Amino acid sequence: MYLSGCSATTREWLMLEFQPRISCTLNWKMKGGRTVQRLRPFFFKIPGKRVITVQAKVDVYLWLGHSEDSHAVLENLPAGYEPEFLTSSPGHHNVPDNLIYKSQHMFQLRAHMYQARGLIAADSTGLSDPFAKVSFGSQSQSTMIMNQTLTPTWNQMLLFNNIPLHGEVKDIAWDPPPIVIELYDDDALGKAEYLGSTLAVPVVKLAEEHYTPPLLQYYPIFCGSLLGGELLAAFELLQIPESETEPETLPPIDEPDGQIYPVPANIRPVLRRYRVETLFWGLRELKKVQLLSVDRPQVFIECAGKGVRSSVIQSYKSNPNFSVIVDVFEMDIPENEHLHPPLTISVVDWRAFGHSTLVGTHVVNCLKQFFYKAKELPTTPRKQIPAAREGVKDPEDETIVIEASPPEETYVNIDPPPTPKTPPLTQVYSKDGRRTLRRSTKRRKRTVADDSAENVIDWWSKYYASMDKAKQKEASLYQNVNDNAAKDDLFIVTPLQNLLSHGVDSLVNGSPDIYSSIEGGNKKNKFAKKKGHLEQPNLTTLQIYNKELEAEFNNFDDCVKTFDLCRGKANEEDSLQEDRAVGKFKGRFCVYKCTDEHDGDDDDNDEISPGAGQFRILQGMPPNHAIKVLIRVYIVSAFNLHPADPDGKSDPYIVLQLGKTQIKDRDNYIPKQLNPVFGRSFEIQATFPMESLLSILIYDYDMIGSDDLIGETKIDLENRFYSRHRATCGLSTEYAIDGYNAWRDAIKPTELLSKLCKDHQLDGPHLRPGKICIGDQVFAGKTVFEEDDEKVESYEHLALNVLHRWSEIPDAGCRLVPEHIETRTLYHKDKPGMEQGQLQMWVDMFPMDMPPPGPPVDISPRKPKGYELRIIIWNTEDVILEDENFITGQQSSDIYVKGWLKGLEDDKQETDVHYNSLTGEGNFNWRFVFPFNYLPAEKLLVVNKRENIFSLDKTERKLPAELVLQVWDFERLSSDDFLGVVELDLHGFSRGVKSAKACNLDMLKNKVEKISIFQQKRVRGWWPFAKSGELTGKVEAEFHLLSAEEAQKSPAGKARKEPEPLEKPNRPDTSFSWFVNPFKCFFHLIWRNYKKYIIIAFVLLILALFILLLLYTLPGAVSNRIVNG
Repeated sequence: MYLSGCSATTREWLMLEFQPRISCTLNWKMKGGRTVQRLRPFFFKIPGKRVITVQAKVDVYLWLGHSEDSHAVLENLPAGYEPEFLTSSPGHHNVPDNLIYKSQHMFQLRAHMYQARGLIAADSTGLSDPFAKVSFGSQSQSTMIMNQTLTPTWNQMLLFNNIPLHGEVKDIAWDPPPIVIELYDDDALGKAEYLGSTLAVPVVKLAEEHYTPPLLQYYPIFCGSLLGGELLAAFELLQIPESETEPETLPPIDEPDGQIYPVPANIRPVLRRYRVETLFWGLRELKKVQLLSVDRPQVFIECAGKGVRSSVIQSYKSNPNFSVIVDVFEMDIPENEHLHPPLTISVVDWRAFGHSTLVGTHVVNCLKQFFYKAKELPTTPRKQIPAAREGVKDPEDETIVIEASPPEETYVNIDPPPTPKTPPLTQVYSKDGRRTLRRSTKRRKRTVADDSAENVIDWWSKYYASMDKAKQKEASLYQNVNDNAAKDDLFIVTPLQNLLSHGVDSLVNGSPDIYSSIEGGNKKNKFAKKKGHLEQPNLTTLQIYNKELEAEFNNFDDCVKTFDLCRGKANEEDSLQEDRAVGKFKGRFCVYKCTDEHDGDDDDNDEISPGAGQFRILQGMPPNHAIKVLIRVYIVSAFNLHPADPDGKSDPYIVLQLGKTQIKDRDNYIPKQLNPVFGRSFEIQATFPMESLLSILIYDYDMIGSDDLIGETKIDLENRFYSRHRATCGLSTEYAIDGYNAWRDAIKPTELLSKLCKDHQLDGPHLRPGKICIGDQVFAGKTVFEEDDEKVESYEHLALNVLHRWSEIPDAGCRLVPEHIETRTLYHKDKPGMEQGQLQMWVDMFPMDMPPPGPPVDISPRKPKGYELRIIIWNTEDVILEDENFITGQQSSDIYVKGWLKGLEDDKQETDVHYNSLTGEGNFNWRFVFPFNYLPAEKLLVVNKRENIFSLDKTERKLPAELVLQVWDFERLSSDDFLGVVELDLHGFSRGVKSAKACNLDMLKNKVEKISIFQQKRVRGWWPFAKSGELTGKVEAEFHLLSAEEAQKSPAGKARKEPEPLEKPNRPDTSFSWFVNPFKCFFHLIWRNYKKYIIIAFVLLILALFILLLLYTLPGAVSNRIVNG
């Protein structure tokens, strides 16, 4: 079929050659108005479907260019094709009617279909019955069907004979036609279901060339946009000789097995015998299958046609672990690790009458992760061990010294930790040479921090110090990145420092600066109370992880690995793994070569005799019997929770689920919060493995109706418990007996170190004065401390340092989990993949057969302390004059002062008004009384109030403690005029000056000395009012801070009231309200200024009245006189 089309400026010609079910794509480039082109195929697919199979293919020769370049249509015509002109047209004189090929070559295609892995499950059982369909040219063939597997091994060669290809041979060899491979799932009662397809380019071998076998390689399979597995195959296109006189050049093929040709031996991978040790630990979280619970499950392991089965669990509900935990099998797999076949894990449930039902499967596509690696012995006994370790001081805090020693020992000098704040255990030598333990009974000396009520050090002090340190570390990391980018002239956009959310940041920003860590080696913190300033020593910190602990320690799969079991169909529309998950299998594999296949010149370390002694996989493995564990769950806070109420807030509370145990903390819900601080700890007794999955759910409290689930997170406690990283109880940075950093593990550092050495069969630890010896390594450090002028000996501090460096121990070392807080993401099952918030928490676990641990850590939220701030406004000076007398033209102001604490605007208080201030001076003697709740350690004001009249609960907010004082001009007939303001941070504001003349705006700058009312308690002075950066007045005030108990003992009234009333201010006579005192207003404003004029006017008025009376009565008097006269 030949199509042509043209427009005013462009022409296009397409020659289409139809061939069924072949596909490719088209690419071309325009260069100089002409197209550099060759034959390319097009796919034909059914539109409107997401998963599309190939329906047809066309080979297209396309020319695209300007009309004036139409003479170049045939310049790039592939060799072997000639144009045919049947008609002539003036406008299309260069366009042929047909393209005729004259050269034709015969080829044979050999498709070596070896195996596939990771195919899509198309049956309800979670498996498929796959077969592959190969299409090339006008021919297509299919492989045999492999029943109920996702990893089929066909080992089949498909022959396509006498395939004609047109064009020059060199062009075919350089750009061979593509091959389409489609995979289907066979259904006995319906049409085969499409699993995916891929394209392959064959290796071309011409008749005159020497034959080289092709190499097997993996081709990715796609079902729409979903990756549907990989196909291991090889494709070769062999030219058939054109004349019978030429010798036969096609390579021989193996004898068929029936009608199926196997893949030739020179193409199949070279196999080698491997041994697989399988650890069957147990099954977890199995769901119902066919409406029935799983009761007697069994696991089948299969790889390369070989496999092994576990023992049958007799009662899954009673004990989900296997009774026989290890079994072995041998298999032949390729030497090339990239060609290794997948390993399939299948779980079946045995039911009545010997009937079995498939529960779920899991396919492991990479065996390399399970290869056994022999532990390498250290080549040099003398080495320098780096000092850096996680959760302990930075390298600047430690100095490593390699001392002179015999060649068989390594000496590492560890700087001792700071002198413990709590009395350490004292080791005293008795007469018989044994050491006894005692604790110092002398009372500790009180420090300045102990005498300050607002600086009590507790666990939250440690928490905020750790948060500050994490933020500083993150900031320095980004700063280093930016510095390096600037050096390299690179443009890097610094990402947002998202270590902590806004909710927790609001707490951290309020935390005292004295808690920030100061890095440096052997620097002692000096603290003193000086002019009201208080500094505290460095606090011990813990590790803050901004992710799950599993992500930091490789999912704790060093002991047992968890494999997710899936069941049901998987396609593009239903590709979520959670929807198909039916349970988990816990186990492990150990793969190594067998010695009977050993090649003499191969010195691999992983070759082990099949029957050589104990199973390698059992080295260091604990027993899998049931064990009782005490679990302590600490929930610190949550942030960025998803709103669950119509007002955009939530009322979160905690629910814990572990097995059949459920703890609902509904009574302690936190109203109207998206960033709640829970500070809750829970204690649960559980039995592993029956109760090993801990679910932490955050619900929204609703008074009416059922509570709404905000999000949940799940923790596999069993993996943590058995991990070599020892995630049962984190190692603190420093050792202390009591206090905020008290050691909370059930065993002390020296006992823990002895246990680890015993478990890993290490020689030690040997405790000697000033050092601890483990094997050929000697860790030197301080073991003698001074406590109250008495020397005591303790190895706990040095042992703890060695535990933090446990990863540096040869053969047995690994990183131990430090004392930490992990951040876990909350998810909702109805909103998969969408984060619903984060949760800060940690979990401690203690075996019940060990000594009981100490009391749980008290992380209950700090309760605010009641305070009362009393402010006496004495006087004002130089307040700007806003009013002007319309009679006299004199300026004045009616001054009054208003004050409140930010967040407590409902408790605004005002002084009385100083009327008619002609000089800006105001006298008040007025007392403000502000009671408030305050968190001293966080330096935050706690406000509890209802957001509106319809709110049932009060919302708690934490705000900075800031005082606002404003000066206003009172107006009777209009709104008052704002004159100025001063805002004072109660933690750090400028000290008031003694006189009004020295008061200026420089006092509000950051360079001046700052004081804290919480340390100064009482202060008096002058402070400036400002408006728009200009000085608008000065106020003399006195601040007095009392605790709630002190305020109750010595009360004081507001304003000038009892108790402790204030005297009335001595105001000038001009201070009055004209509206209330009109006669006084007349006297002061009119009489004083116009007294003589008033007297003269009064005299003139009397005189005028006299004259008027005279004039009025004189005519009558004269008339009477005349009449009576």
